[in-house]
Amino acid sequence: MDNERVDQVKVLAPTGMLGAGFPEATIERGLALGADVISVDGGSTDSGPYYLGASQPKTTRAAVARDLRVLLKAAAGAGIPLIVGSCGTSGTDSGVDWVAGIVADILAAEGLRLKVARIYSEQSTDVLLERLAEGRIHPLPPLGELDPQTLQSCAHIVGAMGHEPIVAALEAGAQVVLAGRATDTAIAAAYPLMKGMPAGPSWHAAKIIECGGQCTSNPRAGGVLATVDAGGFTIEPLDPTAACTPILVAAHMLYETVDPFRMREPDGTLDVREAVYTALDDRIVRVEGSQFHVAEQHTIKLEGARITGYETMSFSAIRDPHILAHIDDWADLMRTMIRQRVEQTIGLGDDKYAFDLRLYGHNAILGDLDPAAGPPREVGVMLLVNAPDQSTATAVAKIANPLMLHLPTADMDYLPSLAFATSPAEVERGPAYEFVLHHVVDTLTPTDMFRTEFEEASHHA
Repeated sequence: MDNERVDQVKVLAPTGMLGAGFPEATIERGLALGADVISVDGGSTDSGPYYLGASQPKTTRAAVARDLRVLLKAAAGAGIPLIVGSCGTSGTDSGVDWVAGIVADILAAEGLRLKVARIYSEQSTDVLLERLAEGRIHPLPPLGELDPQTLQSCAHIVGAMGHEPIVAALEAGAQVVLAGRATDTAIAAAYPLMKGMPAGPSWHAAKIIECGGQCTSNPRAGGVLATVDAGGFTIEPLDPTAACTPILVAAHMLYETVDPFRMREPDGTLDVREAVYTALDDRIVRVEGSQFHVAEQHTIKLEGARITGYETMSFSAIRDPHILAHIDDWADLMRTMIRQRVEQTIGLGDDKYAFDLRLYGHNAILGDLDPAAGPPREVGVMLLVNAPDQSTATAVAKIANPLMLHLPTADMDYLPSLAFATSPAEVERGPAYEFVLHHVVDTLTPTDMFRTEFEEASHHA
């Protein structure tokens, strides 16, 4: 990859997540506007720990392949690199290989020859145990010191890379970079930083465009183009009917950040306290004054998930007006009855399993934080049981089955009939996971925790 310094770099961000889709016309417009690189996020922790723990993608292969086909053809035609981060949702090694397999199929079908880099971010438990013993792993609030057993309990552990492994791959000639777990911003900041753009505008622009069109007046219309230069950056929607405004652009610093003015990356902290947002016209915003403070110690954040048990779920619905008028009392009675019947039927105490009863249409989302003002019109009752094994979770849910179907309130002299959503009523969800790592590792070098492999996919003669 030519590493010649330039006056500006234009980064095309087509969508907030690979597989979410985008209008193909917006990519064409981005290329017409002079895009120098395409960057797209392939994953997130937003959807919970399952995707990391099970190392499974959230998105379907067909959706990822559709987006990649458009982007690969665009990148190849324009002679610009394509960078994908957090492949396979969680960025595990198998997630990178899954996306790489899709890329290989597309390149072969389209007759394209591109050098592909796979950057693996999954971490060895044994190596992390060594680094823990050396005092090089530190907790982030609110967690405390890391217990070695926590590391050993994880099904998968990844490290969130910064821009450096991506830059190294590009400098080695990669035209397609498929990265494991990466910070959302690293994939967009890498190319501008490699081309000599200042860190403040590069990281700030990357933060604003990490979710594609989220910073525009119509997030459904497609992505954005960020132009980074020595003095700042501009943001422009790729759909001509959408607009960026200073408020929309500035507001994205509130998104998924602890501090709306500072954001930590592996090699330092983005500081936007002095940033000024100016509307150049009714669609394009200019940002200046962003700063970046390089950290004394480069760190990599760890993400790890472990199995917490196995889940079985059932769902019934209530329209009985008497129960609905006393729904909180009914739910309390349900919880008591489940515990009693599980104890008398299979001898399990409260410490051997857990269950959650949620009343959708009443208070399932906010609970006591937003007390209901009156009886609901109808309520969906979700029972979610967690136990050390699937058979026990299902047994508990089946014991609760008659209660979910016929439990009356204490003052009712008849059995109501409620409605299950499915038959059978019990749905086995398999293993459940939880995030258990919120820690950083002091690195030896910005790339030492990651492994990169190259392959050149060539078209068939």
